[in-house]
Amino acid sequence: MERYRIDHIGDQRMERNRSDESLAANASTRAPSGAAVMRSSVTDALTRAFFEEWAQTGLGALSLERVAKRAGVGKAALYRRWSSKQDMAIELIKTVGLNLTPIPDSGSLLGDLRLILLSLRQTLRHPLVRRILPDLHAEMARTSALSAEIRNTLQYERRERGKVIVDRAITRGELTASADRDLANDALASILYWRVVVTGGRVSRVEIDKIAQFIAAGLGRQ
Repeated sequence: MERYRIDHIGDQRMERNRSDESLAANASTRAPSGAAVMRSSVTDALTRAFFEEWAQTGLGALSLERVAKRAGVGKAALYRRWSSKQDMAIELIKTVGLNLTPIPDSGSLLGDLRLILLSLRQTLRHPLVRRILPDLHAEMARTSALSAEIRNTLQYERRERGKVIVDRAITRGELTASADRDLANDALASILYWRVVVTGGRVSRVEIDKIAQFIAAGLGRQ
């Protein structure tokens, strides 16, 4: 299972009453003496608990102690992985953010745009995402370090990956070399974000097709 997928963030089915130490005691291979065992199941539980707590309280009021309690592990297990709330937020946002929307290759610009929009729609409709994203943007305005990390790494990497779709379309002859890659990225993200998160509306597959055609037509006129 791919770690940190959004459809597992809110999953409550994991056992939460065992610490890293007790998990290690049951492992068939013992760690070297004095070494902390970093079990992926504990990391996953902490990840889910962090986003659940964030959605409930907001990042500013989030307590790492409550995150550990929600995950069913000791505070030491959390602090072995992240030294502060900001460090945890930055790492998990970047890890989850880059895995949420893969870059498809359908063989056509319109097909790629549709697939990305459908994937984004699924992400933005997730109840945790809908509550966390507005709070993240507010925190970025208040916290320069968080803003710099997100903009300089996550947003940059996602935009670079998104440009691949335009480059493929240029190679196939669907677009000219002057097609605006940044505009394509902005259009894909902003239209759905406004519809789903800001206005709380629904976007049907028919509307997804219309948005994809709108973006493709705009890029084609450049």
